[in-house]
Formats: sequence, C-alpha cells, structure tokens
Amino acid sequence: MVLPNQLTVLRIILSPIFLLLFLSESPVLKQISLVVFIIAVLTDWYDGWLARKFNYITTWGKFWDPLADKILTSVAFIGFVILHIIPLWMVVIIISRDIIVTGLRAYADYKSKTFSTSYYAKWKTFIQMTFLYYLLIVYVAEYIPQLYLGNEKYFDILLNKQFIFFFTLFITIITLHSGISYLYQNRYLIKSLFKNET
Repeated sequence: MVLPNQLTVLRIILSPIFLLLFLSESPVLKQISLVVFIIAVLTDWYDGWLARKFNYITTWGKFWDPLADKILTSVAFIGFVILHIIPLWMVVIIISRDIIVTGLRAYADYKSKTFSTSYYAKWKTFIQMTFLYYLLIVYVAEYIPQLYLGNEKYFDILLNKQFIFFFTLFITIITLHSGISYLYQNRYLIKSLFKNET
C-alpha cells in the first residue's frame, strides 16, 4: 500500500480516537483531542500532496480518501451533537448530504466518469470546515485554565448559543441547497450511471 493510502487509513483510525478524547471529561484529554484532529487534517493535506507530486493515484485512494475526510468531519459534528452544542437534525442533514454526494462521486470514479464540482460546493466546504475548526479550537481552549481564567466573558461571546445555532443553521441550509444543486447539475451523469446497471 502506497504512503498516501496509509495516511488515509491513519486518518480513519484517528477519527474515533479523536471522538473518545474529545468527549472525555478530562481537560487534558480534550486538549489532546484537538492535537489528534489537527494531525488527522494534516495527513489529508500531505497524502494529497504526495499523490499529486509522485502520481500515487489509485482506485482505492480515489474511493477512500474523500470518505476518510467525511468520516473525520462527521465524527467532529457528532461530538458537538453529543455535547448538546449543535442540534442533531442539522448534523443529520449535513452528514446525509455529504455521504450521498461522496458515494456518487466514488461510484462515478469506479465507472471511469467524473462529476463536475462547482465553486458553490467548494465554498460550502470551506465555510463548513472553517466553522468546525472555530468551534473545536474555542471549545477546547475553554478547558485551558491559562486561556479561560480572566477571559470568561469573551468565551461566552465566542460560544454564544444563539450564534452557534444560527450559523449552523446557515451551514445546514447551504449544505442542503448545494447538495440538491449538485445532484441537479449532474442529473444526466447520474442517470447514465444507473442506466448501465439495468
């Protein structure tokens, strides 16, 4: 197995480890969870760089690399649901959209076909990930006494429940809309994929 694929496997393994640490009641383990998450994100960047530079592109990697990304981000969103920071129904929509689109793209790659990706979808991912990183960093920082003590009012603002709710709602709406737009934009390709199965 080439190194980029090994890094993809590592990212999948790190996802549940991150969640267990993140949900721990220990402030130290919560801080370690953020380090684990950052390492997992870096493996995504590094395996992509390796694959492009040395042409380590495999059918296995095409399927599992994007899936590993979705597993990591989905686990993080689920963690915030368990902590009652983000509503479950919003995360269900976000994860469902990503699973459907990722699954279709992987199946299209298997059929040697390519889905077109819009800038809208890319911006959706950028906004989604930026907000997720923001939540992770601020939430974990709250468990670092050197940062939290004396700055309680700032953390109350940064983790304001209404702000988090409405921004997550915004992300949910654009995620759902981008998913519908994505399916509509590629409707003929999707039909051709499943028409060949009949």
